[in-house]
Amino acid sequence: MMEWLDQVRWDDKGLAPAVTQDAVSGRVLTLAWMNRDALAETARRGEAVYWSRSRACLWRKGEESGHVQKLVELRLDCDSDAILLRVEQVGGIACHTGRESCFFQKLENGGWVTTDAVKKDPSLIYDRRSK
Repeated sequence: MMEWLDQVRWDDKGLAPAVTQDAVSGRVLTLAWMNRDALAETARRGEAVYWSRSRACLWRKGEESGHVQKLVELRLDCDSDAILLRVEQVGGIACHTGRESCFFQKLENGGWVTTDAVKKDPSLIYDRRSK
């Protein structure tokens, strides 16, 4: 059944951090949150589903942008309180800023420097309702 979900150590809000990594390159794409339903749905669908803390609802990655994350592998860390998703990132864009990864800033000389170019203007990805 779903006993494997009971092995996750959810926090006091019923959440666990979920790191998403490109299965081929190994690059970290995102950090998001999952609750029990999001993790179960991810395993069932074979695509990443997260819990949106700001909207307080399930968030199916790519539902607006089309940039879904196809699940290759699910892993749980040694403390059973953090989840790793290894995925195929459809469209090569994981970040809402239009970049490959949400981790596009690097600390250099005491300041954050943008290291990755925007692959696609976010207004062309998310502004579909006005078109």
